[in-house]
Amino acid sequence: MFHEIRVPRDASCAAAPPRRPQATLAASFERSGHSLHSGRHATVRVSPAPSGHGIIFRRRLKDGRCVDVPALWPYREPQPLSSAIRREGVLVRTIEHLMASLSALRIDNALAEIDADELPIFDGSATPWCQAIRSAGRIEQAAPCRVIRVRRAVTVECGQRRLWIEPGPGLHLTGHVALAYFGAIDWSGSLSPETFEREIAPSRSFGRFGRAMAGRAYGCLTRKSFLQGVSPRSAALLVRGRVLGGMRVPGEPVRHRILDLVGDLALAGHPIEGRITALHTGHELNHALVAALMRDEAAWDLT
Repeated sequence: MFHEIRVPRDASCAAAPPRRPQATLAASFERSGHSLHSGRHATVRVSPAPSGHGIIFRRRLKDGRCVDVPALWPYREPQPLSSAIRREGVLVRTIEHLMASLSALRIDNALAEIDADELPIFDGSATPWCQAIRSAGRIEQAAPCRVIRVRRAVTVECGQRRLWIEPGPGLHLTGHVALAYFGAIDWSGSLSPETFEREIAPSRSFGRFGRAMAGRAYGCLTRKSFLQGVSPRSAALLVRGRVLGGMRVPGEPVRHRILDLVGDLALAGHPIEGRITALHTGHELNHALVAALMRDEAAWDLT
C-alpha cells in the first residue's frame, strides 16, 4: 500500500525561467522489433502532431478499427514490470522508454501508431528511440510549452521504497538502489537532452538472470504475456555481482530506474519542474507520485 505525505506549501520558490515553445517532430519515423512481455513483433510509426495534441498512442486493431489512447495518468493501468495505458478496453503497454525519450528530447506533440498491444523493447534501452527522434528532427511550434512547476513537496512511500518531489528549477533527479553483490548504486543530475542521451538512455532494463528465466518459463507454461521476449539481447541480466556482457554505463541499474521514472513522469501531460529523490523506486511508486501530485492542485502551478 502506498502512503502519500504532504508538507506545507513552500512560498520561497525562485522566479520561473523563460518558457520554451512547444515542439513536435520534423518528420515521421518507423521502428519495428520484438516486445519484452509478449515476445511478438510490433511496428510503431511516430508522426508529427499539432500544438496542444500531446502524446497519443493509436492502436490499429485486427478488425480495422483504430482507438486513440492518450499518454496521460488517468488512463494508466497496472501491468507487471512495465507502464501501460488503456482506453475503451484497448491496451498499450511498455511505453516508458519511448515516453522518456520524447520527454527528455522535448517533443511535446506526437502520434504513435502501433499494430500490437506492446511496444518493441529493442536492446532494453532508450537509445534506439533517441536515435530515431534525432534522425527525424525537431521543430518548434507557435504555442508556448506549459510546465508543471512544483510549489510544495509531495512524497509517496511503500516499505523501504520512497519517492518525493520538491520545488526546484528545471528537473533534477537523484536515484538510489542497493542490490545484493553490487551494494549501493547512486546517480544524481539535472536532466537535459544531452545528459539523458549520454548518461541515462543507454541503460537497459535489468533483472536477475535466474528470475528472468523463471518468469519467462512461467509465462510460457501459463500462456500469459510475461517476459516472453527477455534475453541477454533485450535486458541487462545480473549473475551475482556481474552483468552478462558487462555494464554499458557505470551504475547501469540505477540509471535505468531514472530512465523509467522520466517516462512515467511524462504521463503528467506537461514537463515537470522540481527536484526528485527516488529510493528503490519502480513503476508502481512512480505512478503513485504522479497521481498524488496531480490530485493535490495546491502543490503545483501550470505556468
